[in-house]
Amino acid sequence: MKWTASKLKALKGDKKISMVTAYDALTAALVDDAGIPAILVGDSLGMTVLGYETTLPVSMDEMVHHTAAVARGTRNALIIADMPFMSYQPSKAMALENAGRFLKEAHADAVKIEGGAIRAELIESLVKNGIPVLGHIGLTPQSIKEMGGYKVQGKTSEQARELMDDAMAIEQAGAFALVLECVPAPLGEMISKALTIPTIGIGAGGGCDGQVLVFTDLLGISGKPVPKFVKHYAHLHAQIVEALNTYKSEVESGAFPADEHTY
Repeated sequence: MKWTASKLKALKGDKKISMVTAYDALTAALVDDAGIPAILVGDSLGMTVLGYETTLPVSMDEMVHHTAAVARGTRNALIIADMPFMSYQPSKAMALENAGRFLKEAHADAVKIEGGAIRAELIESLVKNGIPVLGHIGLTPQSIKEMGGYKVQGKTSEQARELMDDAMAIEQAGAFALVLECVPAPLGEMISKALTIPTIGIGAGGGCDGQVLVFTDLLGISGKPVPKFVKHYAHLHAQIVEALNTYKSEVESGAFPADEHTY
């Protein structure tokens, strides 16, 4: 079954939603084979794949390239492309053109946009033009310079009210779901109960309607420190390095290739 934005939205109140990032055909196929209903081609690929320190340098061409690769490796999952920094902020016209590229060139099913009420008009415009939108509030990495670092958002009552207003505005604009990143768990649950669209939490507690994690984080591939909200479901970094060390040793000793590996 091919997942669509409307099918995912319909899971609200019925079934918790799992979402995982993927950045190429190989990782997308693995996520798809696991039956995960939604793949986010996150601009987090800037750090996980491309070696940048933040998401800010990631370009539209890079995102289109990786989203197309994910699409080639996916049969069933809903593919959501993350609109990178400055691909939608300057104007609605630019946002519509770039979002359209994701659907036309990269075969994405939807796009994700960071920001609250300030993005409502833009979200409404995209939806009216046939482009499903996943909202994103709380910690928004593209605003990291203004936020002053990766910090929990919504800790004061005033900030919590602002996030609730943002969430309501995004829902009213027509988004099919909303990512809540790095907010206190009680606030995540409160927003989730107030909305009729699903919330996808990442560091926002179990009261959300779903969860999203980065592929390399949940599999323990990078070997680098991870945020508190990450759970390692495997520790592949050590296993991969061990395998590569064994390969190196066998090449140097002449043990590989053996007769069974030789024509």
